Amino acid sequence: MTMKKWDANPSTFESVLEELKSDETNRTKINFILFLADNDPTTNRSWCPDCVRAEPVILKTLEESPEEVNLIRAYAGDRPTWRNPTHPWRVDPRFKLTGVPTLVRWDGDCVKGRLEDHQAHVPRLILPLLAPSDSAAPST
Repeated sequence: MTMKKWDANPSTFESVLEELKSDETNRTKINFILFLADNDPTTNRSWCPDCVRAEPVILKTLEESPEEVNLIRAYAGDRPTWRNPTHPWRVDPRFKLTGVPTLVRWDGDCVKGRLEDHQAHVPRLILPLLAPSDSAAPST
């Protein structure tokens, strides 16, 4: 159906998330957050090979969904920034990220399902996250 995308980074993430929540029309849509590594300025490609592999698969799967989908692409930063154990998304109790890419289904104010870096590129694992809210994949 349709997919609306936002881009965020650690400094803009909360305002983008608030914008998503404040729009009444988003209550009927399936909301996702895709945590990714930034692009390396010397190559203009992500420094994270798993992100390079997973992002196009995730985008294609979400775009082909019959559901209306919102996606926040949350860029974690360059490699040293992401590797810092106090990175905001590593310590945020809502996310507790351990790797990128990580795809989360976001309902209300909580994670309703997630795929970690080693799973995020597999369409058959992404599809259950698109199920109606009451049957979405459990968070791990």
